[in-house]
Amino acid sequence: MESTSFCKSWGAEYAADGAVRFRLWATGQDRVRLRLSGEDSEMNRRGDGWFELLASGVSPGSEYNFVLADGTVVPDPASRAQKGEVNGPSLVIDPRRYHWQHTQWKGRPWEETVVYEMHVGTFTPQGTFRAAIEKLPYLAGLGITMIELMPLAQFGGKRGWGYDGVLLYAPHSAYGAPDDVKAFVDAAHGHGLSVVLDIVLNHFGPEGNYLPLLAPDFFHPERKTPWGAGIAYDVDAVRRYILEAPLYWLKEYHLDGLRFDAVDHIVDVSDKHLLIEIAERIRAEITDRPIHLTTEDSRNVICLHPRGEDGAVPLFTGEWNDDFHNAAHVFATGETHAYYQDFAREPEKHLARVLAEGFAYQGEVSPQSGEKRGVKSTAQPPVAFVDFIQNHDQVGNRAQGERLIELAGAGRAKVLLATLLLSPHIPLLFMGEEYGETHPFLFFTDFHGQLARAVREGRAREFAGHVGHEGESVPDPNAVSTFERSRLDWKKPGGEVGKEWLALTGGLLALRRKHIVPLLATAGGGAGRVVSTAPGFIAVTWTFPRGTLSMALNIGEAPRPLPDQPGETIFAWPQVAKDLPRNAIIVRLVLGAAT
Repeated sequence: MESTSFCKSWGAEYAADGAVRFRLWATGQDRVRLRLSGEDSEMNRRGDGWFELLASGVSPGSEYNFVLADGTVVPDPASRAQKGEVNGPSLVIDPRRYHWQHTQWKGRPWEETVVYEMHVGTFTPQGTFRAAIEKLPYLAGLGITMIELMPLAQFGGKRGWGYDGVLLYAPHSAYGAPDDVKAFVDAAHGHGLSVVLDIVLNHFGPEGNYLPLLAPDFFHPERKTPWGAGIAYDVDAVRRYILEAPLYWLKEYHLDGLRFDAVDHIVDVSDKHLLIEIAERIRAEITDRPIHLTTEDSRNVICLHPRGEDGAVPLFTGEWNDDFHNAAHVFATGETHAYYQDFAREPEKHLARVLAEGFAYQGEVSPQSGEKRGVKSTAQPPVAFVDFIQNHDQVGNRAQGERLIELAGAGRAKVLLATLLLSPHIPLLFMGEEYGETHPFLFFTDFHGQLARAVREGRAREFAGHVGHEGESVPDPNAVSTFERSRLDWKKPGGEVGKEWLALTGGLLALRRKHIVPLLATAGGGAGRVVSTAPGFIAVTWTFPRGTLSMALNIGEAPRPLPDQPGETIFAWPQVAKDLPRNAIIVRLVLGAAT
């Protein structure tokens, strides 16, 4: 892969050496001026709300803004980079200037995937891409194959999760410049690591979003999301802005895939749904390496993840499987508040069904909502489901940001880690989980004034009266200390406990590589079967063309007799004899076609 640039419909694009075309859709404005390196020039008004100007003698790194008729100065909504914060000047970027080192990178097949979810700002003390590069050998050596970056689109302030992005094409400047992001991806490829990005196409954040002022038509007048105004995806200029962003990140940054956030809130009435069009264009336009596309969707649907007869993926590759997390969490902790209500009754049966069939809810009525949720998922291959026992949401959306090890104890957490890494689903680890991190991951922002107060008070109200949170003081999201408490503690991996966790994680990933991955390329649907369940206990078997995999685990208070499952033991923790003791797991494998 050589250096590439993606020509956007919006924003600043080099048309020739030194010549840059600036383009803005602003149906709410009668006139717009371009402020380039301190000089203002009137932009030409075209049809359908577009403003354009071709400027010559423009050097990379030049600062620019758009100036509205009333004197308001705004950044470019399609900025490739900001000089600093979200409200300041945008920078002209020539993406062809970065020289990629690992141009022979051809990606990795999906069945090899072990995802590592990373928040750049808290991953290292420096919170930058350049600092994160130093940790890549550690991740590759552990057995990670894919890094999933939490959202990068520039957002208000310096600190945040990234889900309040407003400039979809500009990497958050606090983490580094565009070339720093590319250097990270380039270095990761050199270590055999794929890199994917979590992208948010369902809303814009509350600070730095000037689109309502520029073009009120960008947003649907009646549709709302939980986080702000709904987007008018059926309007041509809007659709281009949203649709081109995924292609831009994949092509210009050589990423290996994308995770699409909360797609159930992408409501599109067009003849072809936006998500289908995005996936089809990506599949048609990027053919030099595997591109892995995953979705987050609370509906438990499979329509976005079809498979061809040969196992080919025409649209999206897999789905974040919240059912796995929620069932496992209730199974291990006994918590039943909020959305855990759906898994409160016999959580072992929910967890076993998820492992065997994909979703726990496949059309049944949700006790929490009183409505049916999900569709049959038994025909899906196991690799269509991305499982996790921790992630940014499930940790950070707790009042105190506790990790599973704090809630369930180390013994149960290790059993669930082994379950995650040795099941035939695609596993995801949240940063620090591999060495038993106990630092919280809290909800943090960097807002000011009235917005900061609204976020602080809203966060406190969210947990008021929640079971398990009575009397708790919710950390102020805007406090610097909340952000600093969420940083990983890199002293822990070198300690005795950290080394023990790393040995377990690394050993499990080596077993996955050797025994589980070879089963997955030809694994189809209908492979799983629940053998037995009891409080604290489950046993599941999967039958694949290349072998039969069995798993039994017990986190109950009493030992359980070993179930009758075939195969040689490939993993047992702790050592298992006749019975399966408390906080134990055993995995067995029979190679060869089923008879």
